[in-house]
Amino acid sequence: MFFKKKTGISWLLVFLGNPGAKYEKTRHNVGFMTGDALSQKLNVKIDRIKYKALIRQADIDGEPVLLMKPQTYMNLSGSAVKEAMDFYKIPLDHVIVVSDDVSLPVGKLRVRRSGSAGGHNGLKDIIAKCGGDGFPRVKIGVGEKPHPDYDMADWVLSSFKGDDAKTIDEATEKAADAVRTIILKGVDKAMSLYN
Repeated sequence: MFFKKKTGISWLLVFLGNPGAKYEKTRHNVGFMTGDALSQKLNVKIDRIKYKALIRQADIDGEPVLLMKPQTYMNLSGSAVKEAMDFYKIPLDHVIVVSDDVSLPVGKLRVRRSGSAGGHNGLKDIIAKCGGDGFPRVKIGVGEKPHPDYDMADWVLSSFKGDDAKTIDEATEKAADAVRTIILKGVDKAMSLYN
């Protein structure tokens, strides 16, 4: 008996950030950093340009996935995600989004099955353009702004310093593992392991 190899893409993995060297190690780019951590584990590079994004197809234990780093800037991320979803006919619950979260302490992970944007412009745009909030996400804590008068944009576009930089490197590695766990064992298992 012959078994056909699975074709197409079964999961879309979206790593949020802003393109360009000046944003590279900023709080808003922990999604991109997680994409880099996962692509390294999978021995691929997210470097092909399509769907207004850098993409790469990969395989996670038999599951064909598309790794994506939208290049539209954060608040327009939904355009890239929608194009890839439509092309591969990927349902919303098979889109995993990795983003920063200013309400969590630096390095703390939170896996969710669905939910609101929580003030995050990238998530807001994906929810608006892709048919709702019913997609799993992995949020990585980047810490609250130091005082109420501090501009939020300045905060999320600032870099990690000292111990926080080391903590974030470890957190993005864990977030990459959380994404794999969602795909292979489900959201509940990932929530119990990483929240």
